[in-house]
Amino acid sequence: MKKAFTLIELLVVIAIIAILAAILFPVFAQAKSAAKKSVSISNQKQQGLALIMYAGDYDDTYPREDGCTLNDSFNPVYNNQPAGTNPLPFCTGANGNNGGYAFRDNHYSWGKWTVPYTKNTGIFFHPVIQKSPTGWAQGEVDGGYALNLAITGALNVNLNTGAVGLYGGRTSWLGGTTTAVPQPADTMLIMEQTTYSVVGGYEAGTTSNHINLTYYPMAVKEHWSGYFYKTGGTGTCGEQVGVVDPTTAPFAASVPLSYCDGHAKAIPVGQFLANTPTAAQYGLTFNHYLCPVSAAYYGNGTPSWTAGAWPMWGL
Repeated sequence: MKKAFTLIELLVVIAIIAILAAILFPVFAQAKSAAKKSVSISNQKQQGLALIMYAGDYDDTYPREDGCTLNDSFNPVYNNQPAGTNPLPFCTGANGNNGGYAFRDNHYSWGKWTVPYTKNTGIFFHPVIQKSPTGWAQGEVDGGYALNLAITGALNVNLNTGAVGLYGGRTSWLGGTTTAVPQPADTMLIMEQTTYSVVGGYEAGTTSNHINLTYYPMAVKEHWSGYFYKTGGTGTCGEQVGVVDPTTAPFAASVPLSYCDGHAKAIPVGQFLANTPTAAQYGLTFNHYLCPVSAAYYGNGTPSWTAGAWPMWGL
């Protein structure tokens, strides 16, 4: 007599498989997320070490130069220009979304400064955060990893004349050297960010035409609370305080950071905010202009703070 499974037996087997799948699939998803988090931390560690190596070759000074180099775009679609082509239209924005900044070598494409040390452009592409379509069309990697310009400083040159241009002399309030950072093991150099490739800074101008500027960190808790928490709440920037937005902190509400001594690790969003002073503690008057994520905020006042109280920002 041939034996066969009864309908009830088949249903029991299917139910067991479904239960096991329900248990295991979230575990697989968590393992996948953990792997991507490890990749992101590794990427940041390599980026941070490359910046340190650069500084070691340039009198202890972080990179901040601005230039224009043919066929050096992170977006390879533009790197087919014949030798002798004038690169300026690909550096000044003249080509718009057809590679307008593809060959620009400044803080918005800061990874180019370290490529001679990393020998690898893949580490500048985040495993989860998507590139800005506009930035990518212009030849830049916007979205993923952001350099803390308040530590390094930056330069913006008029490439047609070679002179420092508008908002040109962004000098770190620490001077832009590695030894000037008071607590390098605690001070953030690179972080994840969904939009810009730089961490926004507070610019205190020394001239009316914004040529000479001192760059202070955007160490304002209200600003970052509005960034990390979901919108639609009653927070200062309209956020739901305590409700982390997974698009800005995709790894289980944690933020991978690279530090000035070369190590990298992830910290919880809550710790990131606890390490950041409020606007009042930082000596600034908070207003709605500080809510959006931006490259820079200009102000006439100079922030003040309790020295040593906020080492994540170098303060």
